[in-house]
Amino acid sequence: MQHVRFGPTGLHVSRLCLGTMTFGLQCDEKTSFAILDAAAGHGITFLDTANAYPLGGKVEDMGRTEEILGKWLKGKREQFIVATKCSGKMGNAPWQQGTSRKHVMTAIDDSLRRLGTDYVDLYQVHHFDAVTPVDETVEAFDAVVKAGKARYVGVSNYHAYRVARALGRAEALGLARLVSVQPRYNLLFREIERELLPFCQEEDLAVIPYNPLAGGLLTGKHQRGAPPAGSRFTLGTAAKTYTERYWKEREFETVDAFVKLSKEAGIEPATLAVAWVLAHPAVTSPLVGASRPEQLAASVAALEVKLDAGLKAKLDEISHEYRMGDAVR
Repeated sequence: MQHVRFGPTGLHVSRLCLGTMTFGLQCDEKTSFAILDAAAGHGITFLDTANAYPLGGKVEDMGRTEEILGKWLKGKREQFIVATKCSGKMGNAPWQQGTSRKHVMTAIDDSLRRLGTDYVDLYQVHHFDAVTPVDETVEAFDAVVKAGKARYVGVSNYHAYRVARALGRAEALGLARLVSVQPRYNLLFREIERELLPFCQEEDLAVIPYNPLAGGLLTGKHQRGAPPAGSRFTLGTAAKTYTERYWKEREFETVDAFVKLSKEAGIEPATLAVAWVLAHPAVTSPLVGASRPEQLAASVAALEVKLDAGLKAKLDEISHEYRMGDAVR
């Protein structure tokens, strides 16, 4: 397993990060443990979760993923880099979500309890909170760092200008600097190449993109028609989000072209999809997930793929329209 420097820090992380959002709903505890064992066996030591997981769960399910990860980490916490997130809805009270100081300080304590640890290595804003002033958000995350409950802080699902503003306000106020972003990125969603990724390169921010397989569509295993039971396209509260993102004729046509190229290159589609994400110079450590432990092998194999310039150009060409954004389609 390769290791790379994490943005502007002295920390080094495994070149792939295990995403755990399937744990607790799509995967039971036994399967989740098997996936974690497999990831560790492959040398993946960077683990990402969130207080609002499992994906597709209801409010009463929130926190289950962290609890599963915490059980597995018992006795081996220092062997892994652990990241979690907050801002998702964790209860029915209006203050049990977002990035107010009240919610952030409560959320980090709850996450640490579920994870069975005194600190996380990376604490992230899961989704932008339009209600809370940016100064309150960065001050709350600074308080988490100063309390020793997180080593570093970052953001997820932020537009480039919002990352810039949060970074600027933290610097102006002398607070803990944001060191990472976690955006969605794959061959079917390339909009972040226009502003976010260049900004991250300029500011030396770590990029840990999620959804490199587009919810599994880029494996080439899904067929047109009704989404298969047990997939993210039918999973509880997440089904609508994933269907609207990817389950469209245009996307299937792109996947058809992608699978053809992967066959010509002799590379498994899942491996090629992750290799394409890894090829972007701004990317630090893509999040790879699984619903079964054996699925991880294809993603790990991407580390050994040296994308031929010609193949890279063809992949860029068949997916170019996804770089432009909805406004100009």
